[in-house]
Amino acid sequence: MILQQAYLGSLVADALAMPGHWYYDREALRRDYGTLDHYQAPKNPHPGSILWRSEYTPLNEKGDILREQARFWGQRGIHYHQLLEAGENTINFRLARELHQQVQDHGGYDAERWAGRYIECMLTPGWHRDTYLEEYHRGFFTRYAQGKSITRCGISDKHIGGLAQIPALLAALPEDVDPRETIYEHLALTHRHSNVRRAADCLGRLLRGIQTGQALREAIARDAGDWFSSRKAERWENRPDEEVIGPIFSPACYIDQAFPAAIYLAWKYHDDFDAGIIANAMVGGDNCHRGAVVGALLGAVHGVSERWTTGLQALQPSPSC
Repeated sequence: MILQQAYLGSLVADALAMPGHWYYDREALRRDYGTLDHYQAPKNPHPGSILWRSEYTPLNEKGDILREQARFWGQRGIHYHQLLEAGENTINFRLARELHQQVQDHGGYDAERWAGRYIECMLTPGWHRDTYLEEYHRGFFTRYAQGKSITRCGISDKHIGGLAQIPALLAALPEDVDPRETIYEHLALTHRHSNVRRAADCLGRLLRGIQTGQALREAIARDAGDWFSSRKAERWENRPDEEVIGPIFSPACYIDQAFPAAIYLAWKYHDDFDAGIIANAMVGGDNCHRGAVVGALLGAVHGVSERWTTGLQALQPSPSC
């Protein structure tokens, strides 16, 4: 039950943060959305969007994961999730839901089976409605389009988006399965980077610690020492979040900064799920993928209330790929 609440917490934190995803100008975020304390739909223009700098051209049909949305690349002001609705999850968390269901349905995890499902979903027209797809998706499908084995298409991606599916995987695994080896096997499909692997392992240990009755701050002190200093955090916790996430920890997506930033927010708001996920949303940057950590840890401790399950579209039936 604790791991199920962790998984649900990750979905909630992502959906809440989604409109403010990759806002680095916090004044602009507040101007456009006020306080992200309820689900909202994204708006165009996104003042910090960098899609205008990029273009998307798939190698062939086997690699075309954007289709009609590729036309938005190269345009200014396009929100990365412009077509999503309030309470909807971004693509990495939609995939997390598919993974959770598959592992439950089959009573365990199989890397090749999941890679096949991932490909099926991403190539099904209309299954996802995200305008931006992370580098790891593009890298995977370029290699798949080149004819590489589906278990050998992953790239050395070092972004916190690699953690989005970890709470779902842990929640679905049978109790007698070694979660560490399964996490490693899963990450090898898409994120072949040692720091992502280390962070995923740390997140798994933190959640297992909470599952066995540890307080969150106690679990962090015991298992996150390579990433985070509780002693330093005690000096920062009375500062506004904007003075920590930004000046001390980058709000960007790179795992070496994003993971400790997420741990800090979970540590600071250890006694308040709502405050923690709202704070994560409001400091912007890669708030959606930090939400995999903040939402999971706080959800594991406190559970997820009806305030957040109401309107969360992941709990509603949706078209399958």
